[in-house]
Amino acid sequence: ISRDGPGLILATPHGRVRAAQACLGTGAYRPLLRRLAHYLVPVYDYVLMTEPLSASQRAAIGWRHRQGAADLGNQFHYYRLTADGRILWGGYDAVYYNGGLITAARDQRPATFRRLAGHFFETFPQLDGLRFTHAWGGVIDTCARFCAFYGTAHQRRLAYAAGYTGLGVGASRFGGNVMLDLLSGKQTERTALSMVRRKPVPFPPEPARSAVIQLTRSALARADQRGGRRGLWLRTLDRLGLGFDS
Repeated sequence: ISRDGPGLILATPHGRVRAAQACLGTGAYRPLLRRLAHYLVPVYDYVLMTEPLSASQRAAIGWRHRQGAADLGNQFHYYRLTADGRILWGGYDAVYYNGGLITAARDQRPATFRRLAGHFFETFPQLDGLRFTHAWGGVIDTCARFCAFYGTAHQRRLAYAAGYTGLGVGASRFGGNVMLDLLSGKQTERTALSMVRRKPVPFPPEPARSAVIQLTRSALARADQRGGRRGLWLRTLDRLGLGFDS
């Protein structure tokens, strides 16, 4: 991205795009603004999909409608009933690969799929023997406060929203409106929010970045094993306004 008179130009391998203003939403992938690299890390999330449930299996678990659900662990599961009667089951293992390299090979992680399957049958013992027909993963962007942050660049020609941490399906509409407000230059209820005006704490450079992230993941897992009781590291992050409690 570079300036082009009163507007911007985006150069790609397939050609160039010119615009007076632009919204940037590249998520976990290499930021087109260098400053965003300090705030974002790529984390892999994995899911399983079951075969369609029979009417008796559906009745056994009492899932009459298609409500979305999630548990309240630090390392949480989320699950959905699809239109054709399957259960999508994912989450728990949010994996940061040291160094932050994104590769297609990491979209598959058999160890995580086995762990998710075990958790599934602990949650739904009535469905013992149900098969999983699909398994996949993908990369999401996360930041130190675990929810989106916003800003502008190129003299307010460009607005960005990033760092959704997997919570972008519902929040991206709000994020889009925030970006439009920022590009307009008008003060609105959205632009007055602290979460819009302030940035998360940046991540340290590698290799300290990997060490801090892996330490935090281990601490979150221990807290789940101890009924939610947070250790010294998580309490320190809480006091600094980092993570879920930010």
